[in-house]
Amino acid sequence: MDVLVLIDKLDEIVNNARPMPMTDKVMIEREEIYDILDQMRTTIPEEIKQARWIVKERQEMLAEAKAESDRIVKEANEQAERLVSSEEVVKMAERNAAQIMEDARAREREIRLGAEDYADEVLETLEVNLEKFLAAVRRGRERLQGKTGEEEAAAEE
Repeated sequence: MDVLVLIDKLDEIVNNARPMPMTDKVMIEREEIYDILDQMRTTIPEEIKQARWIVKERQEMLAEAKAESDRIVKEANEQAERLVSSEEVVKMAERNAAQIMEDARAREREIRLGAEDYADEVLETLEVNLEKFLAAVRRGRERLQGKTGEEEAAAEE
């Protein structure tokens, strides 16, 4: 299940909780909260795995782009060596090799930037989800601590 859905459920439970008379405190079912927290604990590692997979995919894409670039450069160098027979042919080969190298570098740069942008977007989404999760947990803990403080004060009276 998506962490955002779980956060929404947690928020809904807190918003729909029975209010304590003459206070801003609410009563919630502890087991219901624990159930959602357990689901969050299982969901977050999965999202982290996805982010790691994306980073790995990005690295593989960069490695493939580098390998393709190296292959093209090697191919261009081999072609240039074959055409060394005359000065004009050599000049043409050098121009072709330079163009191939420039194209390969541009392609590698394009693939790398695209992979980095994609990885950054996914990591940004994960960061937002984690921040929402932490905020929901903090709110829940604050409300639970507020309830505990009132129970202790009532017991002392």
